[in-house]
Amino acid sequence: MTIKELHQLFLEFPQVCTDTRKISPNCIFFALKGDNFNGNSYADQALEKGASYAIVDEKEFATGHKTILVENALSTLQELALFHRNYCRAKVIGLTGSNGKTTTKELITAVLSRKYKTIATKGNLNNHIGVPLTLLSITPDTEMAVVEMGANHLKEIEFLCKLAMPDYGYITNFGKAHLEGFGSEEGVIIGKSELYDFLTSHGKSIFFNADDPIQKKKLAMVIKKFGFSQNDNEFFKIKLLGADPFVKIEVGDIHITTQLVGSYNFTNCCAAILIGKYFNVELDEIKKGIENYIPQNNRSQIIDRNGHHIILDAYNANPTSMKAALENFQQLKADYKVAFLGDMFELGKTAEKEHQEISNIVTNMNFDQIFLIGENFFKTRGNFNKFKSFEHLKETLNKNTLKNATILIKGSRGMALERILDLL
Repeated sequence: MTIKELHQLFLEFPQVCTDTRKISPNCIFFALKGDNFNGNSYADQALEKGASYAIVDEKEFATGHKTILVENALSTLQELALFHRNYCRAKVIGLTGSNGKTTTKELITAVLSRKYKTIATKGNLNNHIGVPLTLLSITPDTEMAVVEMGANHLKEIEFLCKLAMPDYGYITNFGKAHLEGFGSEEGVIIGKSELYDFLTSHGKSIFFNADDPIQKKKLAMVIKKFGFSQNDNEFFKIKLLGADPFVKIEVGDIHITTQLVGSYNFTNCCAAILIGKYFNVELDEIKKGIENYIPQNNRSQIIDRNGHHIILDAYNANPTSMKAALENFQQLKADYKVAFLGDMFELGKTAEKEHQEISNIVTNMNFDQIFLIGENFFKTRGNFNKFKSFEHLKETLNKNTLKNATILIKGSRGMALERILDLL
């Protein structure tokens, strides 16, 4: 079966699934493989649960007219996604960066949805499987598609661009994320910039933060670019009015009060404002889109519980985002501040240095209590409450009750520090 023929089948059954636990009626099941599973062995189960067809890549599982044998199920999924992307009329905005990708994606979507039929990456499905699934969620009436692209190695963004074929793109920032895979901060810049490289080589347009010296330098010779800035009148002016705790913004004569905590979220809002303005969304509609956006999934959430005022930012962490969160927390007005900081993952050989650097930064901050959790933070020098694991922290908190504190919870996803909420 050719990709064109498979696409005709997809138009008849426009739902794709790769997990038999999430089968929807009349979907097409793709039998993908992982380190610990073989999707081919679940093909019959997918059909029994209501899938119309199953795409398999091992002959022994092609047992009936509803199973379609291909050379490689993953490659076929990707090729189908590219074919569908080119078949549809939606404009695609590619998005990557070290920090703030998902929040920025959701803000852009909230703004564009005020005027256009818009779809976006669900959750953080931003890899070689998630991007194809996002592209296949584009419907005939979709006008805008916001596609988040994640990477932890060089050439990954380049590959995802060849699938998504973005018409526009934005990079949130370049930070100390995935240093284990990228090798260095310079590697991060090169890897993330693959989005801008793709756009410029295809004559497409770029959105950027003109106050970011790295982005400004990289794009100095690029013509089709549109930037935002607090100070440079050459670009679209957006001003930060404050962030204690919520980000407040001024655009022209419009004031926007967000439900996002932390000045580090200012540029995420700016990107959504700039892109909305570029696509002729009225400023008052942009204001509504941003003000109505409420962060979820442990990303910069404000939670009041048992007398505590909590900033829950435990979805992920790297040295850049950790430093930004701590600096913002230091600026907040509060009587009693407590910080729970969890290990930062995927730092490779720089892990010891980066964790010690965060420990040194915290030393000079006027927090009333500091709890460091995880094997890397446990090894750092400093007079803090340090715990090798969450279980060790749990034992201590069960014995020592905090009262009426303003609390920051920040750590990598693998630390699952949102569990601290149940201990307060």
